[in-house]
Amino acid sequence: MLEKKNIIIGFVIMCLITTPVSITPVLAADWTMFHRDLDRTGYLDEASDFIPEIWLFKTGGAIQSSPSISDKILYFGSLDDCIYALNLEDGTRVWDYKTQGDIVSSPVISGDNVYFGSKDGYLYALNKKNGDSVWKYKAGNSIESSPTIVNGTIYFGANDNRLYALYAENGTMKWEFESENAIKSSPGVYNGSVYFGSDDGKIYALDAADGTKLWEFDTGNAVVSSPAIRNNVLYEGTDNGVFYALNTNDGSVKWSYNFGDPVKSTPLLDSNDNSLFIGADNGNITCLDMRNGKLKWSASIGNVKSSPALMGDYIVVSSDSGTVYVLNKYSGKEEWNYSPGYYLFNTPFISSAAVYGDSIYVGGVDGYMYALNNEEKSGPTSEFLYYIVGIVAVIIIALIAIRIIIRRRRKPSKY
Repeated sequence: MLEKKNIIIGFVIMCLITTPVSITPVLAADWTMFHRDLDRTGYLDEASDFIPEIWLFKTGGAIQSSPSISDKILYFGSLDDCIYALNLEDGTRVWDYKTQGDIVSSPVISGDNVYFGSKDGYLYALNKKNGDSVWKYKAGNSIESSPTIVNGTIYFGANDNRLYALYAENGTMKWEFESENAIKSSPGVYNGSVYFGSDDGKIYALDAADGTKLWEFDTGNAVVSSPAIRNNVLYEGTDNGVFYALNTNDGSVKWSYNFGDPVKSTPLLDSNDNSLFIGADNGNITCLDMRNGKLKWSASIGNVKSSPALMGDYIVVSSDSGTVYVLNKYSGKEEWNYSPGYYLFNTPFISSAAVYGDSIYVGGVDGYMYALNNEEKSGPTSEFLYYIVGIVAVIIIALIAIRIIIRRRRKPSKY
């Protein structure tokens, strides 16, 4: 019996020695849709070897495109017609690629490629490592919609009133659907259906496989907000100020909430406590109960066109006031804020923040991409501080000069 046991043990050891051991690295999660997922969290766990730093990077135009993250690289577009890839740790440029139009579409990453639309009417696929062109597809008009990739198909809207479905591998057409006006909303794909809003005032549901219309819901005004979806409920805002929760199966209304002003922001869903966070042009960021639309809290931070991002017990949201806010998600109480214009030179934030662990990345209309550190509650010193120092110096010099002049005039003459 002992001999048999020794033979078995010896055989196992030989197998372990002769069999090659393969350790597959854990791949970073792709960022395949606007604000990363259907909850629109805008959040990605940071790599264990990531060293966060605060930094800023200047582009040649306003930034309205929201950043996406993959393998410690940050991707975003600018109104200088370029898409940029920056090192997440220090903000150094990895590569950039110039199109022939403004880029407000937010890039998405899948596999080896980054995909985005441009106002030159092309949907681009570039190699995410070096920015080399893989393919591009010409739509009938400019593209402001951010694409979504699911199961090898890329979905996006264009200002030619069409929603397109292309094969992500080579950019060939799978199908297209025509609405009655421009499509700037970023589509969401859920349970085999694709959902999006249009400037024709309708929210559409199509079969993701062939583009067949399943249902439409008429809101009465343009829909540029993108849908967030969970548990067979679609959440989306409209330009008439009404926010809807619709049944994904038939488009029937589960509940609605009237903000009184346009809702261009895309909602953030936090199912852990049934909270929905949404901004509007009424000057507030608001938290509603996902189940019934009842108000939990509302905080005044200025008009909000960007979409909030989730960061643990906090949300990160930027506003037209030119400030990035970190708020307690349970109460709306401000934890801290960052205002690169120091209030005197503030310019709006339209770009939605992306969160990577404890780091926050957000682009401004001033053309800068900012990297903030939430743990230290700090951001980079912007050029506007030097403007303020210069203005203060000029004022001080002017006051001194005035005082000297007054003294000289008061000094009695010797004659």
